[in-house]
Amino acid sequence: MLLSENVGESEGLNQAATEAISISGLRKSFNGLEVLKGVDLEARKGDVIAIIGGSGSGKSTLLRCINLLEIPSAGCVRVNGETIQMKSSREGPVPADQRQVNRIRASLGMVFQSFNLWQHMTLLENLIEAPVLVHGISKSEATSRARELLARVGLSEKESSYPAFLSGGQQQRVAIARAVAIQPSVMLFDEPTSALDPELVGEVLKVIRDLAEEGRTMVLVTHEMKFAREVATKVVFLHQGVIEEQGTPEDIFENPKSERLKQFISSVQ
Repeated sequence: MLLSENVGESEGLNQAATEAISISGLRKSFNGLEVLKGVDLEARKGDVIAIIGGSGSGKSTLLRCINLLEIPSAGCVRVNGETIQMKSSREGPVPADQRQVNRIRASLGMVFQSFNLWQHMTLLENLIEAPVLVHGISKSEATSRARELLARVGLSEKESSYPAFLSGGQQQRVAIARAVAIQPSVMLFDEPTSALDPELVGEVLKVIRDLAEEGRTMVLVTHEMKFAREVATKVVFLHQGVIEEQGTPEDIFENPKSERLKQFISSVQ
């Protein structure tokens, strides 16, 4: 009996060590409209999770609930084995400890649809701001790292430029480099190519693919089906606020089980 308890405890510790994101029973309502209706999702370290689905299915809301840009109405979010603590208020659930939220957010790199670069800062300044002010890294170290990242995304010669003078694809590459600069445990991408002209999509997807090949943990909301098929370790199909189906790219794209998923794949191919 004691042996089995020890084995169970060991398995729990191993799971916690490899767990990056764990979501259980997640619900989110806006003005009485329930957008997420009880979502369970897990990402292990090194996973690339692609979240797909139609417009209004709750994809972006799910992603934003992970780092509490949206406060869940119910459910549990755990990041790197740490449960985000919530408490009740007159307006509904709120974080119990804002310091915990800030610390967890500092371990998550978020890339938005619309770049969200600081327009009054150069590219180099954009990349060193959070490492210096939030993570306490020396300016010299942050600058060295920022220059390496700009080189990786092919923008070394632009370090003194301002975002307004870059193309959309270049701005998104900088946004990805800025997210990587904080050395996050998990990267979150909210449809990173949706605001780009078609000819610029490939350059951004290449940067994301390179990061995935490094073994980085990612949760990616995307409408790029070919990319999801080739890069993701797991694909999640969200429909009307629930996970309709999830599995390997082969499971989802080659052998869909639900009629809704079959219709979705047919509509986007």
